[in-house]
Amino acid sequence: MKILTVLTSLFLLTTLAATQDRPNITAQPNTVFVGADGKFESAPDTALIQFNISTEAETAKAAYDQAAREAEQTRQILRTNGIDPKVAEIGYYSIQPEYDWKNPKRKLIGYRVTSTVSLKLKDFAKIGPITQQLADADVSTSQSLSYTLENIDEAKAKAVEDAYRRARLYAEAVAHSSGRTLGELSYASVDTAENIRIMAPMARPMAMMRAQAEVAAPTEEFTPQTVNVTAHVNAMFTLK
Repeated sequence: MKILTVLTSLFLLTTLAATQDRPNITAQPNTVFVGADGKFESAPDTALIQFNISTEAETAKAAYDQAAREAEQTRQILRTNGIDPKVAEIGYYSIQPEYDWKNPKRKLIGYRVTSTVSLKLKDFAKIGPITQQLADADVSTSQSLSYTLENIDEAKAKAVEDAYRRARLYAEAVAHSSGRTLGELSYASVDTAENIRIMAPMARPMAMMRAQAEVAAPTEEFTPQTVNVTAHVNAMFTLK
């Protein structure tokens, strides 16, 4: 009897927790409950350039000094393009020893300094010059470019509007088919998601990019991929 009581209590607690996480909607008389998906496609408003600064030297100080010089070159490239270096963000920085792993004693052969830098741009026209100048200066061993939408709330709102329009259209079809008239909205729930597509990375040897410096930049004349925002709306309407 005690075991049965415990099992019953656990069942009730589990049911209560599930109800709190995902509330159930009880069907009401003279109502119609519908769900619909909506979407909104927007051009990106921000370009994200990511690259790294990596140097090697026999001593930690020499590797550090070389990285400092390349970082200053990077700052100068940004200034030349009218960008304050402070807007660039360092996401990772390390000084690590390098060993000769072919040697059984793992002899220390030098040090490597590595840092990753991220730069957000609103002016897409600066993407080509900056990536090319970084390649010409031999500052970075790799680069990647992606596009995103920072003003995402407005796009989500438009996706919700599209989903609600579809939900109401479906509800009106049900009401019409049953010989009724659609009334007011009595309940609604909203769920949104964004699908930001990333461009193919430009992570390739800098020598290859320098060889292409005389032609147009890899991103020239191409249109940035759009950002898709989706929404799902559940809605309950009264029926007259």
